[in-house]
Amino acid sequence: MKVDIIVPCYNEEQVLPLFFSACEEVIRKIPSYEFRYLFIDDGSKDTTPLILKNYAKQHPYVYYISFSRNFGKEAAMYAGLTHATGDYALILDADLQHPPTLIPEMLKAMEEGYDCCTAIRNRAGDPKLRTWFSQRFYRLMNRISDVKLKDGAGDFRLMNRKMIDAVLSLEEVSRFSKGIFSYVGFRNKEISYENVERAAGTTKWSFFKLFRYALDGITSFSTFPLKCAAFLGSFFSLFAFVYLIVLVIKTLVTGIDVPGYASTIALILLLGGLILLCLGIVGEYLAKIYKEVKRRPVYLIGESHLPNENDVI
Repeated sequence: MKVDIIVPCYNEEQVLPLFFSACEEVIRKIPSYEFRYLFIDDGSKDTTPLILKNYAKQHPYVYYISFSRNFGKEAAMYAGLTHATGDYALILDADLQHPPTLIPEMLKAMEEGYDCCTAIRNRAGDPKLRTWFSQRFYRLMNRISDVKLKDGAGDFRLMNRKMIDAVLSLEEVSRFSKGIFSYVGFRNKEISYENVERAAGTTKWSFFKLFRYALDGITSFSTFPLKCAAFLGSFFSLFAFVYLIVLVIKTLVTGIDVPGYASTIALILLLGGLILLCLGIVGEYLAKIYKEVKRRPVYLIGESHLPNENDVI
């Protein structure tokens, strides 16, 4: 059985030697499987591409793809799954926050008949504010969308060919892999592991990027924000209609009343803010439709060394 280890990389020159050594130590103890590395260089600015080229020259089971620019981790995972030809595909981060020591246990789950094995991370050690926001996001997603996401379940998972093909059949450009993995279903086994700090280097995920990623997830798998916009519009329209009737009756009974300046400005600002909010929500969905309609490629390859190629492009 062949296992393709997909490793997205972005400026990982400091940690790549540590990762490769740790991974090699684990897979050499599993002789019943044939392992291949597929590194995806997501437009790194450091020496990551050079390191991957050297690995490919030294080891016949190491392959790589270098993007023409930075397209993001979602594109890197999609490229890895697209070019994976093994019986199984394992997505593994290069920063060693996904412990390679879990690989034997994940393979055992596949031998038990599961289609996927997902590693669930314990958030111990994470910043409290980040943990709080993450937990709120997962609770919100599970309430407003059809897909169910497990708190702590990231991209660290092993999939068989059946599930890989199902994931690739969803050809959307704006990808949210956590939701896609849940959407396709199949038998999944969860294993837990303790949170691990980066072995070297710095994280590429800022708070803003995580927030943007969360919005992408919500708009990819839920229309709840649009329903909220419709509800707010209906509620305030009804409120305005009732208030109009009250004003007419009051004018007929007591005469014309001079309205207050402050209340008028407050209502204008409130309604104007709600209109802009609803337009922003609609705009998020229109932006996704705009991207899908153009059908631009998820990624562009600048250089690669793949199993079906005789030499480096």
